[in-house]
Amino acid sequence: MDNKELTWRNFLAPKYWPVWLMIGLLRITALLPFSAGITLGRGMGNLLYRILPKRRHITEVNIRLCFKELDERQQQQMVREVFQNNGIGLIEMAWAYWGSEKFFRSITTLKGADILDEALSHNNGVILMGGHYSHIDLCGLLFSFYGRPVSTLYRKHNNPLLEMFFFNGRQRFSEPLERSKTRLMLRHMRKNNCIWYAPDQDITSKDKVFVPFFGQTAATITATTKIARLNSSPLLLLSCLRNPDDKGYTLEVSRVENFPSGDETEDARLINEALESSIRKAPSQYMWVHKRFKTQPDGKSKLYK
Repeated sequence: MDNKELTWRNFLAPKYWPVWLMIGLLRITALLPFSAGITLGRGMGNLLYRILPKRRHITEVNIRLCFKELDERQQQQMVREVFQNNGIGLIEMAWAYWGSEKFFRSITTLKGADILDEALSHNNGVILMGGHYSHIDLCGLLFSFYGRPVSTLYRKHNNPLLEMFFFNGRQRFSEPLERSKTRLMLRHMRKNNCIWYAPDQDITSKDKVFVPFFGQTAATITATTKIARLNSSPLLLLSCLRNPDDKGYTLEVSRVENFPSGDETEDARLINEALESSIRKAPSQYMWVHKRFKTQPDGKSKLYK
């Protein structure tokens, strides 16, 4: 059933009650003042650090693989900060769906708007590459303040209630597009829309290559190159970071140099290199809780055991 055909009445069965409880709590937290929300989110992250040992282990492995220059104490501190930022990210998701646009507009800065405008001037649309930061949905709201039409590519959620929740929430600041719908994506490109896309997770796909990410071999999908070919759309990087003082956000648009290169493997390397440069500006705000390196060239996944 299509998202547009679903309503809350489709999800009254008891099996959906825990999800409704989560949605209700998020709706309440959206009312919190900004500083209180950040404090609460950080506390939630500290709790998650203690009660989610499997996710903590995954994060520890990722940080150990990607930040070898840090000693063990520094790595553990970053792991804690990752969980704190993920806790804050839950509050930021609530703000993305229900928060005050006027307030967030006042604490957001966009750099590189001239780069984006120049790319859009060719009327081929723009692929706006992002990453899975803890505040991924809030980034969408913040970008929408600048008046550029954006369509968000996403992977459909297995839980239909959560799928409806995320789809409806993201409609506030973008037009969500299931990434398998290539024709619809092309139609949006021809309207000169920005297509927001995050190619930085290890997902099940035959169209992937193995290239470095933070010095570690990582399965990287080649879909970015294929999307760019649909309409000769340029690729730009969109970084979204919470400022170090926790009092605002900075968005920055930059070019991905030498893309496309004519080779999918080289394109994937360029993409990972660009994402890494963005993530290093605030590494603990990235979602290191996922198994980024679960697929390896030998077909075995031993890194997280």
